Amino acid sequence: MSLTFTTDLAAVRTLVHRCAREVGLPEARAIDLVLAVSEIAANTLLHAKSAGMLDIWHDEKEIVCQVQDKGVITDQLAGRRRPSIDAMSGHGLWLVHEVCDQVEIRSDENGTTVRLHMFLGAP
Repeated sequence: MSLTFTTDLAAVRTLVHRCAREVGLPEARAIDLVLAVSEIAANTLLHAKSAGMLDIWHDEKEIVCQVQDKGVITDQLAGRRRPSIDAMSGHGLWLVHEVCDQVEIRSDENGTTVRLHMFLGAP
């Protein structure tokens, strides 16, 4: 499944939830995945200032949601360090790392690709 988004994150959330439930992700984990993808998609609109492309696929072990945009992330550890409580940013990407089973971020001068993995079996 693929979806290009420019403003409507409701469509992103709806697609992710539907796909997650169709492949057997329990409701609570599906909601976690929706939260994570929504955060990445919102960051695309806020920071990349470009359209985003969401792709979703699965196999018997996991569901993967990939978000691509034209933005660049310069901090290689973005989201891997817990932000301080009073930090003005950084909480969303850290949360993504907390709720997903695996997060891959690749960024260069051509743009950024974020892959969010959720295992279909017991976490």
